[in-house]
Amino acid sequence: MGFFSAARQGRKDDAELGRGLWRRAHDRFQRGLDRFHQVLEGVDDDQLYDELVEIANSLAALLIRVRAICMEAQRRSPSEALDIPDSLSAVHRALSKAGNSLATTAEAAAMLRLAVGPVPVGAASVRRRAEAVFRQIDDAEAALGASGAAPGEPTEIPG
Repeated sequence: MGFFSAARQGRKDDAELGRGLWRRAHDRFQRGLDRFHQVLEGVDDDQLYDELVEIANSLAALLIRVRAICMEAQRRSPSEALDIPDSLSAVHRALSKAGNSLATTAEAAAMLRLAVGPVPVGAASVRRRAEAVFRQIDDAEAALGASGAAPGEPTEIPG
């Protein structure tokens, strides 16, 4: 991404996600995805690489959902600081857990990359950790829906 396109994206992110809590949750998830993809670059075993790419692609697809959650949370409770609104604390908790789980998923992939010889169970440990990320994003969406919308507002996440 060039300098000007990065600046435009930053302004778009500021407008949609704010500069506080929700932007931070989104950016943390995105950094976790970047780290996972960096780990892929060092995998020599073709079979393991293919398994990890499949997991990486499914995790990358979650970023759209994370962005939608954060945009809706920012719309409901604008944040320019790191104060967690009571009404959306469960949403933030689930997003935070998802970011942590994504980091441990990347760590598990890195450990597999460093394994000596063939890995008998393949990427099973990475897949288990990735499943936790999916569950936590589901939890964030459910918490956002449960937090309720004002009368006349949609209760579903846009997109």
